Amino acid sequence: MQTKFDELLDFPTVLNFKIMGLAVDHLPDRIIEELQKHTPGDYSPSIRPSSKGNYHSVSVAVTVTSKDHIELIYKTLNDIEEVRYVL
Repeated sequence: MQTKFDELLDFPTVLNFKIMGLAVDHLPDRIIEELQKHTPGDYSPSIRPSSKGNYHSVSVAVTVTSKDHIELIYKTLNDIEEVRYVL
C-alpha cells in the first residue's frame, strides 16, 4: 500500500477501525480473533445493524505502532470472508 500514515501520525497511537460486513453473529468474534493475532489486548467492539438488518458495522479502537502495523491490520480484516469494507 502507498499510504502516508507514517507522515501523519505519531506512533504508538489509537485508531478506530470501522468494519462493515454481513450480519452474522460471529462477525465481531472473527474480527477480535484476527486483531488478537497482531495486537493482543482487550477489545470492546460496538456493533450497529444496517437499516434493513443485512449488514453490521463493527467499530473497534486499536493501538497501532507503525504504518506497517496499520496496513497489516487492514489486510487481515479485509481477508475475513464476511467483511465487505474496512475504514
